[in-house]
Amino acid sequence: MTLPQLKMQTPDLIQKNIEQIAKLFPFVMTETKDEKGNLKKAIDFDLLKQSLSDVLTDDQNERYRLDWPGKKASLLKANTPIFKTLRPCRQESVNFDTTENVYIEGDNFEVLKILQESYLGKIKMIYIDPPYNTGKDFIYKDNFKVSKEAYEQEIGAVDEDGAKLFKNTDSNGRFHSDWLSMMYERVVITRDLLSDDGLIAISIDDTEIYQLGKLLDEVFGDNNRLACAPWLSEPSGGKEKTGLRTGHEYLLIYFKNTSINITQEERSTGELNLKDKLGRYRKERELMKWGGTSLREDRPNQFYQLKTPEGIEVLPYRNDGKEGHWRWGKSNDFIKEALEYPDFFHWELRPFDDGVRVNNKMERWVPYEKIRDKKKSVGWSTWLDKYGYNADGTRELKELFNMKPFDTPKPTQLIKWFLNLHTDDDFIVLDFFAGSSATAHALMQLNAEDNGNRKFIMVQLLEKTDEKSEAYKAGYKTIAEIGKERIRRAGKKIKEELEEKNRQLKIGEKPTDSSKLDIGFRVYKTASGNMKDVYYHPEKLDQKTLPGLESNIKEGRTPDDLLTQVILDLGLELNLPVEQKEICGNTVFIVQTNALVACFDDKINFEIVDHIADLKPFKVVFKDAGFADDKDRINVEERFKRLSPETVITVL
Repeated sequence: MTLPQLKMQTPDLIQKNIEQIAKLFPFVMTETKDEKGNLKKAIDFDLLKQSLSDVLTDDQNERYRLDWPGKKASLLKANTPIFKTLRPCRQESVNFDTTENVYIEGDNFEVLKILQESYLGKIKMIYIDPPYNTGKDFIYKDNFKVSKEAYEQEIGAVDEDGAKLFKNTDSNGRFHSDWLSMMYERVVITRDLLSDDGLIAISIDDTEIYQLGKLLDEVFGDNNRLACAPWLSEPSGGKEKTGLRTGHEYLLIYFKNTSINITQEERSTGELNLKDKLGRYRKERELMKWGGTSLREDRPNQFYQLKTPEGIEVLPYRNDGKEGHWRWGKSNDFIKEALEYPDFFHWELRPFDDGVRVNNKMERWVPYEKIRDKKKSVGWSTWLDKYGYNADGTRELKELFNMKPFDTPKPTQLIKWFLNLHTDDDFIVLDFFAGSSATAHALMQLNAEDNGNRKFIMVQLLEKTDEKSEAYKAGYKTIAEIGKERIRRAGKKIKEELEEKNRQLKIGEKPTDSSKLDIGFRVYKTASGNMKDVYYHPEKLDQKTLPGLESNIKEGRTPDDLLTQVILDLGLELNLPVEQKEICGNTVFIVQTNALVACFDDKINFEIVDHIADLKPFKVVFKDAGFADDKDRINVEERFKRLSPETVITVL
């Protein structure tokens, strides 16, 4: 008997997609041989096409769609697993052990692949400011033009003798294809990362807005397009093009699935149709969390007991009887007040799904927020002419650095406008074209203004700065260095301004606890996997490779490195609290109280196993080589079955 091994790679979405299709259309499944001659499952696409049509299908060359050379390859790339991971960098981080913010250096496509399982359905807002394909020399290939000859060869527009095979190959398609492939493979992944009520906004100008709009229509559906919001970036009119001055850029904004109410004061809408001893109120959102991250294991610290005014003890059980969690943890000021006053919530008795019973009960108590004000709700305008200009973005950076370290920063006011579209104020924001980290700056500022608990994930390529630039001369050799330093300086400034505001409060105004403002971030950097190649490809093992396999872990990899990859492999978030303890002479990592316990030491003994089992963790990870022999490994599994039977044990 052997313990299951962690796969330590990003998910194989091709196989997952095949399995999903097999559930819906089992008759389209067939078999084929891979490159090694082994049989594997495959799909008969002719049968699948016919099953989705009410008429006889032929090879249809004419259809409504956006196509370009490289599109299929881009989709294949988005679905193929990679063997990359992240390595933590404590020395470049701020408040590493306590912060919930994340900054990642690396190619954003690889990073999105790495984050796929950990943040599946967990990102509520995405804002990106990608290359505009304007012909400037960016490391992301901000001029995605290919030569006319290469373009025609790729689409089969010329034969071996160079003769044209069909007309209209002189069109401007060759200026867009590479850029569309770059965006497509990234946007396809981000759709899976968004929560069902998530929003994505992409800044763009006239060069690619039409292509990008069609691409987003395809990925998200044109029915989920919220707006193409024009933003006045240059009040003077901008650069002249063909005799016209526009001065505008655009924000393309899309829902993931669910349309949310876009209002300035949503909490203040609706009739106050209920009454308690404090006056009239109406019920608002459930305290229960719903959606893709609503299980207890997703937020263990948000599973706790509340009491109704009658003293009935209530735990967050979902409709299907599974353990869920509340929207906020006990440390939230809102919950602290609710724990002190049972009448704080509106309570309703709701049935479980048909046939479901919990603790021999067929119904559960559900708490709702009470809203008591009557202010009018105001819808947002999508004509963005009062939300900062390009000059404001530059000014904000100059105030922090006393120079201009980055050429095209967006103003924080514009990003705050987008972040405010969501009425929730406790969620994760992702920006995978981070640049100077304007998104992180805007998020921290907004949290300081409304006591929000938004968290950020910034992703930036290790793009070099121009050696002639002010930034390079000031010691910033990469854009990532500028972005990290901006977060440090902006966070310090925002906190100082908040403390100054607290010292100048008017009578009756309450101070804001500046200690709760998260201005830190954990730095991670992409790297090849921590495991030696034979971990992923055991068929490569032979007599020559055996001497170097006393350990299946690469030399120089630290326990912090291994823990990060395990966290990602198990689908946990990078910002979860991690506690490091010395137990029986061994180093033990405890993630999110008891969501995960890991020990990567050698010579694991049963004394430490008993201590770990007492924590009743959801999951435990050891090194495969940490056991003296197979007998010890089997005994460990049996010991957990007796002491903590719900714990899942894996090895690497």
